[in-house]
Amino acid sequence: MQRCLFLWFLVLQLFFMMGCRKGGIFTQATPPSATPTPLARAMPAPTPDINRTARFTVLLYHRFEDKPAALVTTPNDFRAQMKALKDNGISVIRMQDLVAWLHGKKPIPSKSAVITLDDEWNSQYYVAWPILKEFGYPFTLFVYTKWIGAGGKAMTWPQLEEMRDAGVDIEAHTVSHHDLRHAPRGQNYPAWLHNEVYGCKEVLEEKLGIKIDAFAFPYGFHNEIVRQTAKQAGYEMQFTVYGRHMDHNVPTDQIGRYAIDSAHGNIFKMALDFGANDNTQPGVETSQLASAAMLTEPLNDQHITQRMPTIKANLASMGEVDPKSVEMRISGFGLVPAVYDPKTKLVSYAFTQKLVPKLYSVILTAMVNGKKVETRWEFTVDGTSTIATN
Repeated sequence: MQRCLFLWFLVLQLFFMMGCRKGGIFTQATPPSATPTPLARAMPAPTPDINRTARFTVLLYHRFEDKPAALVTTPNDFRAQMKALKDNGISVIRMQDLVAWLHGKKPIPSKSAVITLDDEWNSQYYVAWPILKEFGYPFTLFVYTKWIGAGGKAMTWPQLEEMRDAGVDIEAHTVSHHDLRHAPRGQNYPAWLHNEVYGCKEVLEEKLGIKIDAFAFPYGFHNEIVRQTAKQAGYEMQFTVYGRHMDHNVPTDQIGRYAIDSAHGNIFKMALDFGANDNTQPGVETSQLASAAMLTEPLNDQHITQRMPTIKANLASMGEVDPKSVEMRISGFGLVPAVYDPKTKLVSYAFTQKLVPKLYSVILTAMVNGKKVETRWEFTVDGTSTIATN
């Protein structure tokens, strides 16, 4: 009897303990290390300090030869200019770093420069590239596809491939290097413009296996149609030859460049001077005046035979012009030391070297009643005449 009671007591105790393990007072406590914690709330990534007060400039070079000339820089001048950038505390940055900074993704130094070389002259490969390697400077090539491998002084596809593999940035400069505002005679303008802007990008990306992000207007010429076409083609940055120092508010479809050569040493000096307040600030109104309303020399669309002309314009039609604000820029030369006479309202600049036969654009800017006003016109130097001077 006692044995039966003892066995019955063991059964009850076992049953009671099993019930408690499922949820009773004897349930084993969870170890502190396994105690579940609330999920961490997703915190927004901190905004990077991108140094919005930084300013930058873009330098433009073409050919590199021993004899100084328009669009030609001597090797000695080029090396000295690259050293001057370093000596003046100007950091040379990659084009991609500039893009990232403008998109608010990374900072750039307070005084930065981007170096660009246009038109794939082979002297850029043989002369400029070794010098840039000496200083460890990154740079960008703007190439137009029609001339690649054409012989003479043009670069070849293998040379571009070698530079690409070494980390050189290669970007687009159209197919034919023609003024994009006007199609060649007999061409359908929309179709032709599309090919110049889209076709160049497609060929370079296919041939070189790269991504093209930037576009340089031939001669710096552009208008709203050209800029919109380039934007639609996927270019993040568009470049002119309007040399200036720029900040974070620069329009990315009109980034200026100082066109530098050994015939105009003052232009590089201006590029070095970050103290100059020459960038277009937000809110400045720019008015496009019809050049026909001004008396200019040469006239708009005029063909001339003089190879060293004097460029003149009467600014009386602009209104009350601030004399100190008058600036003249000429395609291929950038800012030139034009002289303005407040009494006669005449601004003029005399070339001291022969111009090559081609189309030129003149851009005049001035402050009128507190607003920035701009006007421009074009003239063509013909190459059929033997006249050398005016």
